[in-house]
Amino acid sequence: MEHRDVVIVGGGPAGSSCAWGLREAGLDVVLWDRQTFPRDKVCAGWITPPILGALEIDPLDYAKDHVLQPIRGFGVGRLGNARAEADCAEVVSYGIRRCEFDAFLLERARVPTRLGQGIRSLRRVANRIVVNEALAARVVVGAGGHFCPVARWLGAAPGAAEPAVLAREVEFALDVEQQEKCPVAGELPELFFTEDLKGYGWLVRKGDYLNVGLGRQDPRAFPAHLERFLANLERAGLLPPRLPHRLVGHAYLLYETARRPLSEPGVLLVGDAAGLAYARSGEGIRPAVETGLMAARAIRDGCLEAYDPAVQARFGSRSGRPGLGLTGLLPQAWRGPVGGRFLGNAWFARHVVVDRWFLHRNSPPLEVV
Repeated sequence: MEHRDVVIVGGGPAGSSCAWGLREAGLDVVLWDRQTFPRDKVCAGWITPPILGALEIDPLDYAKDHVLQPIRGFGVGRLGNARAEADCAEVVSYGIRRCEFDAFLLERARVPTRLGQGIRSLRRVANRIVVNEALAARVVVGAGGHFCPVARWLGAAPGAAEPAVLAREVEFALDVEQQEKCPVAGELPELFFTEDLKGYGWLVRKGDYLNVGLGRQDPRAFPAHLERFLANLERAGLLPPRLPHRLVGHAYLLYETARRPLSEPGVLLVGDAAGLAYARSGEGIRPAVETGLMAARAIRDGCLEAYDPAVQARFGSRSGRPGLGLTGLLPQAWRGPVGGRFLGNAWFARHVVVDRWFLHRNSPPLEVV
């Protein structure tokens, strides 16, 4: 049986960031993922400058070989109501393609990998954790997303026991005609909150690619909500002709209401495996990257018990109670015309929706040690 210091299960931004944070620590690390890379990962996919800073990525270097769409703000509104343009007049985020970004982070981590292999079993033997009866490690990091096998081993039960945000989306290359007729500006993606404020849809253009999707915390009648959302976009002339209708689904938990543990002896959960998406936007890339780096720090320092309090100090404590909706944004009484007016107000859209809820510009960059 092989012996390793650390096994990271999951090669997305959380796992790759953890591996990158460990690469110079002198530890024997292997990263395991059931898929091969590059993989087809559909995601609205915007990353803020603090993410690039924490990972020490120069945007100019990354943009030489990858899609990196500068974003200076968002169009914001509620379906059927007026739209506000929240233009920050500077680059506040970047649109990326996850198939490129994830592969870049994984290659950059420069650790041994076991790709295309699933996790069949996990068990404890003394102070080690045995993976697939073939490899024993002192520490296992679960970074495999909502359905991470490490999280399941610790008791996570995706499904009715864990109410999750459901999302469906598609990303595709625009042909010449679609590029000419698509009114969505790359610098200003569009956000559309649903009538009941339990979710939002988006249109994010990344150069010659367009991502369209909808996420909702309430799964009831999701297909009907999705059809209504797409129909609204068509009536508004926002969808280009010949939109592919095969939308891909995924699920994730919101940090404030997730009930999964962050750690157990010898095990740390990071990113969506721990249910770390921001409660008000559902955005999960920044929490994934930051908790991956925080886990690496705890492992390097030989102090795994420092991970839980570090995460809670960074993201706040969990209530474990149902939230107000995907955005956690507005009181019940605002689900009528008042909510539509606020979301269509330029000041509210810019300073509350964009700056606070979606880009977290009030949150300082993570101090990487």
